[in-house]
Amino acid sequence: MTDTATIGTTTPDPAEPAAGRRGRPPRLPLPGALTTEGERPRWVFWVALAVAAILIFGVAPVLLSEFRLNLLAKFFCFGIVASGIGLAWGRGGMLTLGQGVYFGVGAYAMAMYLKLADARDRGGPDALPDFMQIAGMRSLPGYWEPFASPIFTLVVILLLPPLLAFGFGYLVFNRKVKGAYFAILSQALAAAAAIFLVSRPELGGSNGLNRFTGFFGFALSDPANRQMLYFITGGALIGVVLLVRQFMQSRFGELLVAVRDQEERVRFLGYDPALVKSLAYAVAAFAAGIAGALFVPIVGIISPSAIGIAPSIAFLIGVAIGGRATLLGPVLGAIGVAWAQTTFSEAYPSQWTYLQGVLFIVVVGFLPGGLASLFVIRRRRKSTGTDRATPATTGSRTTTGSATTGSRTTTEENS
Repeated sequence: MTDTATIGTTTPDPAEPAAGRRGRPPRLPLPGALTTEGERPRWVFWVALAVAAILIFGVAPVLLSEFRLNLLAKFFCFGIVASGIGLAWGRGGMLTLGQGVYFGVGAYAMAMYLKLADARDRGGPDALPDFMQIAGMRSLPGYWEPFASPIFTLVVILLLPPLLAFGFGYLVFNRKVKGAYFAILSQALAAAAAIFLVSRPELGGSNGLNRFTGFFGFALSDPANRQMLYFITGGALIGVVLLVRQFMQSRFGELLVAVRDQEERVRFLGYDPALVKSLAYAVAAFAAGIAGALFVPIVGIISPSAIGIAPSIAFLIGVAIGGRATLLGPVLGAIGVAWAQTTFSEAYPSQWTYLQGVLFIVVVGFLPGGLASLFVIRRRRKSTGTDRATPATTGSRTTTGSATTGSRTTTEENS
């Protein structure tokens, strides 16, 4: 009898040549039944994406008022952040409590460009932003000057958050810091960033940067331009979801799951777990930077209070409620929680915080996989009778015994 135990793998296919299996990692099934191709046809995702695109670009602009449409664009920003957290936390097991830092990097970069553009449209190439004039500043700080270029600003938004996250992550993960210790470090990073911004008057201090009038040459007071900004944000949300899906469904996604479940065994196979986790963390920061940059013209303000500990935890709550191990669960959870916060806070302004806390406790206590796990449980109950003899489950250990008269396969699921 031969026992095979690999990291969340099933029995190798006998039809595949042994030489083809050497030199590459074993094929690892992805967790989260909502995104497992083996349990659901691929066309289901594309149909769902098409329906979402119709709702975002066709139905919502017709049915919603200008105010509600702008509010929905704000919720889309939260969904973009949540999609990246779903990759880092749901697939990589990294409890990221400091995504507000990378959200703030993208937001402040965009805000600095918009303030400079507004000042120079109003008073010429040497004009200072209005808050600097009120504070009595006579010259522009040196690090502000490059943000007069839209190309430089876009490069900073797209590259600086993932580079910072990759550097921080590799230093931490290379020291084998994980779990609650990584969560505490990332949360401390968010607190330090908020304190730093409060102490910088040239960045608006505790008031932050606000009162933007233009967006790359378009007036934000024009309803048509605000609708254009909504379309850009909706397109960015779909693009980030597709990017995260590509990472999840690729060999990198399988390796990330293996690192999460059996880090030491992956290191024994010749991979660097710190590099894998740092890359996933950088992708999450990339999504957060884009969301922060779009958040600024939509909301019209960015301040240290929007990137500290409390906003970072709020991002995480939406992901946990929606379902962190799935592809669309984090996005829908973040948008749903933000919508509920707005709706219920209008009706019950003093009780909403308690309702949010109760919702989080109920979901975590009774549905650890989030609301998306309800669909997983329902589908598994339907397929119990037909799939009982199939030994392919996520994170399972398969034991194969061969004899002259036949073979026996048993499957033990890890809790």
